[in-house]
Amino acid sequence: MSASSLPFVVGANSVEDQRARWERKRSRTAKELLETEHKYLEQLDLVLTYFVTILKAKGTLKPAVLETIFGPLESLYSASHLLSLHLEKGNLGPGLEIFCQSLDLYGHYAENLEQANKTLKEQVRKNKSFRRFKKLQETRPQFQGKELEDLLPLPLQRLHQYKHFFRDLLENTSPDTAEYQKLAKTVKSVCEVSHWVQDIFDKRENSLQLLRVQKLLKGQKTQVLTSGRWYIREGWLSVVPAKGEELKRRMFFLFSDILIAAKPCHPLHLLNSNKLSCQAVYPLHQCSVDKVFGHTWSQGGLLSVSLPTCARQKCQWSQACKQVSSCLSSRGIEMMTAVKKYSEQV
Repeated sequence: MSASSLPFVVGANSVEDQRARWERKRSRTAKELLETEHKYLEQLDLVLTYFVTILKAKGTLKPAVLETIFGPLESLYSASHLLSLHLEKGNLGPGLEIFCQSLDLYGHYAENLEQANKTLKEQVRKNKSFRRFKKLQETRPQFQGKELEDLLPLPLQRLHQYKHFFRDLLENTSPDTAEYQKLAKTVKSVCEVSHWVQDIFDKRENSLQLLRVQKLLKGQKTQVLTSGRWYIREGWLSVVPAKGEELKRRMFFLFSDILIAAKPCHPLHLLNSNKLSCQAVYPLHQCSVDKVFGHTWSQGGLLSVSLPTCARQKCQWSQACKQVSSCLSSRGIEMMTAVKKYSEQV
């Protein structure tokens, strides 16, 4: 072998080795995808066989109630069953094309899940025959101690797994193959639906946080539940009075548009002993936030939150949020906050 041909041979072997590694990883991922798909289908089949089918036949629940609790579960099962059949035959491309057509079902299922859980709890509480039926079905050995509430979120959990499986398959598929384009399209579609589902969960969690804070505050004067408002964080801080008085410990709630300062109600109050009394509401679009000291990670620090009367001094929310959020540390380090209102500054 001549010296001039040696680099070509070495390069060729390197490419072949890389392709072999891709193929091994791809085969392992495809095998794991199929195995977990079978387990997923088995769990969905428990719900469809022992709940949906029997409840439809017996008429224990009204059709509208049945639809609210289980939503498009049967359609989701059919879509995953078709995908598993294609995977068993090694026809990944055609299986993905059919699967992508049903992806919107996961978004609709996520939108309905909260109402499904509420309706399920209501039926368990009010419908005696359904309560007995549910308990009987869940004691079957096939359920392995799981309740219906544990199985309803399965499609959304599986969607998250699909995203990782398809992404791994894409990364280990040669870009010059037709299957690569189908995988790329599938990954994009699954990610879009995953973001849709995550957005639904984020909004739901945010609503719960707003409701929780609203219930913590005494009375209804301070309206926390407002459309478009996002909860960010909360924590105890010490307010530095303007005239050298003692520090005042306050609970601060940071939202996307306001900062609320509150103090505990009197512990002997008959109705509000466990609540907080709102002391001030600071609109963030009118605030400027500055660190007086405490720029390092050492313990302690001082913030100055200013409320100018001049509109030209209004700061951007992003700046206020960044500075306030960074100082309301989740580490539990107590910081001191100076809150002062300018009445004569421009």
